[in-house]
Amino acid sequence: MRLKLLVALVAALLLSACNDPHTGTFIFTAIPDQDESQLEKRFGTIALYLEDQLGVPVKYVPVKSYAAAVTAFRNDEVQMAWFGGLSGVQARRLVPGSQAIAQGQEDTAFKSYFIANSSTGLKPVETLGEDFIAQPSFTFGSKGSTSGRLMPEFYLRDTFNEAPDTLFEKVGFSGDHSRTIALVQSGAYATGAVNFKVWERELAEGKIDTSKVSVIWETPSYPDYHWTVRGDLNERFGDGFSQRVTEVLLAIDDPVLLKAFPREKFVPASNADYAPIEETASAIGLLD
Repeated sequence: MRLKLLVALVAALLLSACNDPHTGTFIFTAIPDQDESQLEKRFGTIALYLEDQLGVPVKYVPVKSYAAAVTAFRNDEVQMAWFGGLSGVQARRLVPGSQAIAQGQEDTAFKSYFIANSSTGLKPVETLGEDFIAQPSFTFGSKGSTSGRLMPEFYLRDTFNEAPDTLFEKVGFSGDHSRTIALVQSGAYATGAVNFKVWERELAEGKIDTSKVSVIWETPSYPDYHWTVRGDLNERFGDGFSQRVTEVLLAIDDPVLLKAFPREKFVPASNADYAPIEETASAIGLLD
């Protein structure tokens, strides 16, 4: 009898532990905007920091594409994600109640660089001209990228009143910003669009040969990268957990963590900040 009671007690304790919101693992992902080694370095350190500050197990899960990041968020495989402007809008439309909570200080006024292979003869300009669209090819980054596709496409359409595939003989999607730089530098594509932060990082790391590829134009600024959480965090991890995650991200002041992004610091963000991105995406048919 005593053995049966002991077994029942242990079972009850195990069931209680399973239902305790504080015993779960807090899982997050990020859009794959750079090569995998850079992402593992950046988000592995963030996972350790969050685990220490939040007092719950934290795990970073890599994904293969922007669309996969949105899908993981929609399917509740992750509770938080580092999205770009467009992927964040897409994710929040699919998961009602989700919230943008923090962004890099630089993300309030992000921009894209248009780059060109030196063989084109193109030089830096304040306004894109006919000599730009006279080039044979142009590559975006990922199809779901704000800085590598959405905003560059918007400005191409706005400037030349035509879709990219009518402006160039060949239009490609490299998959990420590092790959875009490599393709234009090699001459595989004459021109392309890239996240300005990735360009500046790779330039500082000596990965860009400026005798072969250079920046010829930069877009006006727009809101971009940010952290988004699902709306059910408090139910899963306890009251106030969502606010605690926000506070912990905003409190990051470790130069090593910030340099990994790279950002000067993180500042508050809200869904409303990305209304211009949603409007732009809707206008050129990327939310259909």
